[in-house]
Amino acid sequence: MTFRKNIILLAVVAFILSIIFLFLQLNWQAFNFVMPRRVNRLLAILLSAGIIGFTSLIFQTITNNRILTPTIIGLDSLYLLIQTFLVFTGLTIASQVNFFLSIGLMVLFSSVLFAILMKRAHNVLFILLVGMIFGTLFSSLSLFMQVLIDPNEFAIIQNRMFASFTNMNQNVLLSAFILSGISVIFSLKVFKYLDVLALGRETAVNLGVEYNKLVNRFLLLIAVLVAISTALVGPVTFLGLLVANLARELFKTYKHSYLLISSSLLAMIVLLIGQILLEHVTGFRTPMNVLINFFGGGYFLFILLKEQQT
Repeated sequence: MTFRKNIILLAVVAFILSIIFLFLQLNWQAFNFVMPRRVNRLLAILLSAGIIGFTSLIFQTITNNRILTPTIIGLDSLYLLIQTFLVFTGLTIASQVNFFLSIGLMVLFSSVLFAILMKRAHNVLFILLVGMIFGTLFSSLSLFMQVLIDPNEFAIIQNRMFASFTNMNQNVLLSAFILSGISVIFSLKVFKYLDVLALGRETAVNLGVEYNKLVNRFLLLIAVLVAISTALVGPVTFLGLLVANLARELFKTYKHSYLLISSSLLAMIVLLIGQILLEHVTGFRTPMNVLINFFGGGYFLFILLKEQQT
């Protein structure tokens, strides 16, 4: 019952912050112009935050490691490579096409990577290592093209290098919600196995769980959701690490039915606070990623030091 009360409390905090975000310093004379844009930004924040908190906690469970996030797979680097390549080659495509193209290529890369390596290695950490190598390769290729392009064109890429809820494409917001909803609905039946997967590979196999099949399915779900979030607002690095570990600290439980919801709500709270500070305190002078990486990076160091002491 205590867990439910805490989740309700987090939901109330997220709701209050949402109201503050919508109405803080609102120009009532331009209400019809400003409010729809704020609502779209709010929906993008809630969707991307929910995805980040949701996928990060699942990822840490199947890897049995609290300092890893889905960014290690290399999807953020692949997204940046796609955007850099489009600018480098001078290809001009519609924003909706760019959105679906980015998602398609990121999911295709993840699917091929997981399908090939899971059959040969049967080791999640080996897959992550290969993904990290590909991520480094994608980053190097992006940097190579960025050095060669015109500085004015580099400004276009620079806007896509960091998560932004003000420059996002509002026309694909509905598509992002639909794709995310479909992905989660198709995976509802396997969420109950997360409590068992958290016990480790050997224990899960001994309990009769098809470990490799489930892990591959969860990795693909994570890839799809992260691809949607990244294509919608851009890459966010340390947020998942921060909220997933905070959820485990606040809810001392193994039940993922509580952990998944609390991690998503915490991500919404953190992003809402960050966006409010960005718009009304710093005046857009500080990117969102700087705020998140500052607190998330500090918490990451805290976790590392804590693990060494134990």
